[in-house]
Amino acid sequence: MATAEQIKALLKSHADRDDTRFYSLAMQLAAKEARKGHTKLADDIKNIIEKSQASNVKSVSSAPVQLKKVTSGELHGLLEHTSHSVRLNELVLSPEIVTRFEKIIFEQRQKDKLSRFGLAPSRKLMFVGPPGTGKTMSASMLATELKLPMYTIVLDSLITRFMGETASKLRSIFDHIAQTRAVYLFDEFDAIGAQRGAANDVGEIRRILNSFLMFVEQDNSDSLIVAATNHPELLDRALNRRFDQFISFSKPDQPQISELIERTLALFDLGQVSMSPILDTAAGLSAAEVTQACEDAAKEFVLHNDALVDEEILLAAFERRKSGKSLFNY
Repeated sequence: MATAEQIKALLKSHADRDDTRFYSLAMQLAAKEARKGHTKLADDIKNIIEKSQASNVKSVSSAPVQLKKVTSGELHGLLEHTSHSVRLNELVLSPEIVTRFEKIIFEQRQKDKLSRFGLAPSRKLMFVGPPGTGKTMSASMLATELKLPMYTIVLDSLITRFMGETASKLRSIFDHIAQTRAVYLFDEFDAIGAQRGAANDVGEIRRILNSFLMFVEQDNSDSLIVAATNHPELLDRALNRRFDQFISFSKPDQPQISELIERTLALFDLGQVSMSPILDTAAGLSAAEVTQACEDAAKEFVLHNDALVDEEILLAAFERRKSGKSLFNY
């Protein structure tokens, strides 16, 4: 049967309306029962999950979302429609960032009320911080919380495939932004947002940035524009007044690392694990790297340790992740 920790994790995901995590935990519980030989119970759990998921899909499909086709024509190769459901309560972020996102979401939900007083919600956002700290996931979260589609702008294509046509291609993107309310992510934005006049400045990149600055300033749509970068020091100062908010992401501190470990390994009993050496080893890793280390350890637990937690296996997973990170000097 489920342990106390598993039951608490299931109840928490249900209370948070986190269907994705709830189904994942339930399926893991079914797999655990199957390994014990309780095949009927495992099948019953899986059948309940499948029926519930089918019901949810049906209810969602009854409310169609109109998406502009972007797989052909002018926007082909520039926009990618991404679908990744993630709720704010699923992300492990600092309290300050959570509060800021709650405010952004609330303003968006009350945009009509604000409009009556000549006000507009924050919707042009710059996310800065190291890789793996939650910038892209946060853009997906905003789309999920606001029930909007999300598009990622493929900056590499904009620069390499359409050299000399950047202004017209950007115009097409911003036309789409105006016509289709969604969350638009300009990922790795430093590729076009670098300071004009820098030593490595390329004329075409400067023209892209000038066009972007003009279009983003002129944009009065209801869409959310999110630019994300790992290198804020490279950004042109002229971007400052074009964005409503700058949100700085950082690597998790010890309490956040502990929460990430507990969430990722929610189906395992961590009661006998001494967390201090693990937290010390994990210091300096990004949230994504902490999650990856936990998942590596979880596979070892399941495949080689009868699904029992082994502190040495967990510690070794973090040491491997830390060692791999050092190769790239970040």
